Amino acid sequence: MDLTDHSTTRKPSALKTAGRIVTAPLRILKKCLAKTNLTFWIIVSVVIGILLGKFAPDFAVRLSPFAEVFIHMVKCLVTPLIFSTLVVGIAGHGDDLKAVGRLALKSFIYFEVVTTLALVVGLVFVNVFKPGQGVNLSNASTKDGEALSKHDLGWESELLKIVPTSFYDAAAKNDVLGIVFCAIVFSIALIQLKTREHRVTMIGFLDSLAATMFNVTSIAMLFAPIGIGAALATTIGQNGLEVLINLGKLVGCLYGALIGFILIVLFPIALLARVPIMSFLRAVGRPFLIAFTSASSEAALPISMENLQNMGVPKNIVAFVLPAGYSFNLDGTTLYLSLAGVFAAQAGNVDFPLSQQIAMMVTLILTSKGVAAIPRASLIVLSAALAQFNLPLEAIAVIMGVDAFMDMARTSVNVFGNCLAAVVIARWEGVFPHVPPAADAEGESEKFITEKDLEADTVSKDIDIESVNSVTKR
Repeated sequence: MDLTDHSTTRKPSALKTAGRIVTAPLRILKKCLAKTNLTFWIIVSVVIGILLGKFAPDFAVRLSPFAEVFIHMVKCLVTPLIFSTLVVGIAGHGDDLKAVGRLALKSFIYFEVVTTLALVVGLVFVNVFKPGQGVNLSNASTKDGEALSKHDLGWESELLKIVPTSFYDAAAKNDVLGIVFCAIVFSIALIQLKTREHRVTMIGFLDSLAATMFNVTSIAMLFAPIGIGAALATTIGQNGLEVLINLGKLVGCLYGALIGFILIVLFPIALLARVPIMSFLRAVGRPFLIAFTSASSEAALPISMENLQNMGVPKNIVAFVLPAGYSFNLDGTTLYLSLAGVFAAQAGNVDFPLSQQIAMMVTLILTSKGVAAIPRASLIVLSAALAQFNLPLEAIAVIMGVDAFMDMARTSVNVFGNCLAAVVIARWEGVFPHVPPAADAEGESEKFITEKDLEADTVSKDIDIESVNSVTKR
């Protein structure tokens, strides 16, 4: 009698085999999706947003609330993130107030040099390619330009924006300059406290707040693909890609000038400062993409701060340079202003010699500062400059038709330039690693610590130990 158990040698049924064959593509797709990251989904959402805006414009326009929700989510992070990181960066690294002044001076020198070069690049490109020739302004209205040109851009109003009526007013309006001013004054007061326990307690609280806000940023970024796709779909749905045909030369000239500015100015600066190019591009890639698709610098600020700190830029430099740069280092915007100003003269067939172009450039150097918090700030500054030099305000109505597409480009370059500024200033201060983080045997990167970081960390630990000992003795 055969007692052999044949249960273990049974072949899989034809139904199971067929099921595995049918589900094989899904299993492969699941494995591929498991290896994706947030940047991949942002790129996918960009493609979907363009397609929706082109082929379903009415539906695309209705997606605008999703874009606004994403912008609101990120904006609510700005105040606690800037304030906490800047205070910890300044007050948590010793009692050297001269270092704060030196950092500010170096930052503003860098800002002025680079933004001036941006204006020069804009003037060169607009004079070489002449995008305004052949543009008809006869059917354009001066109404929009006249309204925008009446905005007050005097030095008195700019000074009052730096010093807010209250911290909460600046926080509610997301006034970056006001928040930075309050944070610096608070940091100085914190440094001057005679009781170390109070200082350590406050720094510890704000350090924990900063760490928490970076986690909140990670959560908010999960909504980025939806918000960015909706923003791009809405932009294309409202304006249409067809508008680029009529003013394609202007848009193309701006994009070319911005790319030229990165290659001619920013890239050599990075080489001179010995910035690790690949590490920098990895750090700035996602913020650049978010800024381009959302046309919002604020949307890219939290992730920019986090990525630069992970790259090795000290917290105090990131927390100071990035927010200050949002008002004083608008590379893309200043380039756009010089280009658009001469474009208006070309479109209106106005004789605008080089001497007047240089005079306008000097005016734009002064008036383009500190207006980042104003809605449509670039158009306001441009309208005021056109009115001052008697150039046709009808050009504003023409430019507004493609301003959304140009805003995407100049905003992303603003973010790129500010991130580079933070790395360059860190190198200038001697607190950025001279070599990129080295990979160990297991492939994991080791954090490079400079001597100044180690010194500051030792001081911080000493303060913490003294504080704990004073508390336990009570």
